[in-house]
Amino acid sequence: MSIGRIVETDADVAEGAAWLAAQDPVLAVAYKTTGPLPLRRRPDGFSQLLSAIVSQQVSTASARALWGKLEAAGVIDAEAVRARSEGDLRDLGLSRQKARYAHALAAAEIDFGALRQSPDAEVVKTLTAVTGIGVWTAEIYAMFSLGRADVFAPGDLALQEAARLLYDLPERPREPVLRQLAENWSPWRSVAARLLFAYYRHAKQRDGIT
Repeated sequence: MSIGRIVETDADVAEGAAWLAAQDPVLAVAYKTTGPLPLRRRPDGFSQLLSAIVSQQVSTASARALWGKLEAAGVIDAEAVRARSEGDLRDLGLSRQKARYAHALAAAEIDFGALRQSPDAEVVKTLTAVTGIGVWTAEIYAMFSLGRADVFAPGDLALQEAARLLYDLPERPREPVLRQLAENWSPWRSVAARLLFAYYRHAKQRDGIT
């Protein structure tokens, strides 16, 4: 089964954004507001998912500080995590729950090379089978670490709020509603996500929200 289009360059993002703007006048207005969209590509592999676990339910600053401790200790790959006890990981700043999640990720022995060639649904299925990795994390990984062009993360609150503002909805659309709305943006749903993220940042600055 084909894995579909991969977003690898700024030109790919621009192509997707132009297609979306031509299909949806609301997104056209958003794109005119935000200007060129960022590529937002990230590395793939174990450390990227471990970083996502570390970042769960903490501020960006706290996540950055905690990740710095792990990097300094050399505990950002599967072998190093497996070699540390839960107590060792907690001494580095991980909560009991996150230490357990880190061990689960290391024990899963995911074939990240094979994941690059797996269909989107298989990527999400493989990642969410690991304790501590939910659908949102898996979809964000597929979008930004694997560059999948047609993946969306409707559980993201920023995407929900951006959709509420753009489409003048009475409340943030819940995940099933936004997932259905995003069907209209296929085959460029991950570029639609980039656009909504950019519009959300613009709206926060405009309205003075911190």
